[in-house]
Amino acid sequence: MKKTLTIVLLLAAWCSPAWAAEETEYLAVFMQGKKVGHAAYTRSVEGDQVTTSEDVSITISRLGIPLTVRMTDISVETTTGKPLSFESIQVLGTMTVIKVTGTVGSDGVVELVSTSMGAEQKTTIPWPDGAVMSEGLRLVTLEKGLAPGSEYRVKIFDPSVTQALDAVVSIGSKREVDLLGRVVKLTEVTSTLAMPGSGPITSTSYVDDDMQALKNTMSIAGMNVDMIACPKEFALGENDVLELINTMFVASPTPLGNPRRASAITYWLAPSGSEEFTIPTTDNQTAERLDEGEVKLVIRPVAALEGGTFPYEGSDPALLEAVKPTRYLQSDRKEIVELARKAIGDTKDPAEAVRRIEAFVADYIEDKSLSVGYASAAEVAASRQGDCSEFAVLTAALCRAVGIPAQVVVGIAYVEDFAGHEGFGGHAWTQAWVAGKWVGLDAAFKSSGRGGHDPGHIALAVGNGDPTDFFNMAGALGRFKIEKLEVEQAL
Repeated sequence: MKKTLTIVLLLAAWCSPAWAAEETEYLAVFMQGKKVGHAAYTRSVEGDQVTTSEDVSITISRLGIPLTVRMTDISVETTTGKPLSFESIQVLGTMTVIKVTGTVGSDGVVELVSTSMGAEQKTTIPWPDGAVMSEGLRLVTLEKGLAPGSEYRVKIFDPSVTQALDAVVSIGSKREVDLLGRVVKLTEVTSTLAMPGSGPITSTSYVDDDMQALKNTMSIAGMNVDMIACPKEFALGENDVLELINTMFVASPTPLGNPRRASAITYWLAPSGSEEFTIPTTDNQTAERLDEGEVKLVIRPVAALEGGTFPYEGSDPALLEAVKPTRYLQSDRKEIVELARKAIGDTKDPAEAVRRIEAFVADYIEDKSLSVGYASAAEVAASRQGDCSEFAVLTAALCRAVGIPAQVVVGIAYVEDFAGHEGFGGHAWTQAWVAGKWVGLDAAFKSSGRGGHDPGHIALAVGNGDPTDFFNMAGALGRFKIEKLEVEQAL
């Protein structure tokens, strides 16, 4: 349940202030009206190079357990906005520190180095055509100005997700804005970012005549998030306690009990506001869009049929991608390979192999801790600690280690009683490719006695286990409600 991580990633990805001077600007971060952290933006010029640093940190509580997530992005550009290099550091709770550095060559090729737990991964990507970083964005903003009614498009390269995000910026009129008791007249600027796989997410900024953003507000995963300029002492001062568990549930129109007793469940989802939402169709669920933005969702989990072989030796690009090691699914690491071989034993059948991996991970993670922000598979293998996402990444990595394509799924799942809550809470699980179908695996639920994947799981996004996959969940959570459901009982 990683809503905190999603919010920090989005805040770090957002348009930073356009400063008129070389200084550090501080903003307080509020969620649901409570101060939960701060943001600090620094711009410095030395010769013909501009260095911009953006640091966002928030702390929330999950069942009384504090969790701090921090993101620092640093970009180096020429004074004309040409990208030179960047660095992103993600501190995800008590365990994970991910560092990504990139150097942009004169040929437009970016040399990337990712570091986690002392292990390095090197790769290259092309620099996205026309993309800008912080200084380039500042120059575009100054050039376009604040004429009411004007609109422009810009492509922003975000170091934390190492890709370009398309943005549409619309200039509104001036209005009076409350900045923690100080009321000033500022220009309203609406920015819409196309986040990876999650659709548009809109933010409203309020800027002064020097183009400095003094307030930013947005809705993420059904939560109101504000960033407000303030003195350093207040920004870095004591935070309020925000219990996040209370905000992470979608109400069920009727109690489901144990969804494993059902062979299928049909859900009717309706928009909770004016914003659209997207529900993917997978092998385990079929989404049909109805009138007025409603979605009919039929979830009928695929059974793992015997037959087939592994490791995967086909040519399907998606399946080949799903067996590769990644930053968070280090399936080529020695300790991961050894655990995978131990888990599957001598079986040659992929259906039996994924069942054994699911059961192995269910027993392997001993400390079901909410204090972990987001750990990679290698970190989970070492610590044997975490919550649903840690179960999911380790399961996916073990599958990939033996050549079975696997992905991490994020969405919501029904729980009858979680800290006094009944309904659908944010969740992560795994799907593995078995006999031509994606089969759902849920080692976290299996560990809790729930039994694993069932029709009570609603998938909102599928990916390689990167934290950015949670953008997709953020793009849907808070935008729909479950109006009714029908249960098809298993025979």
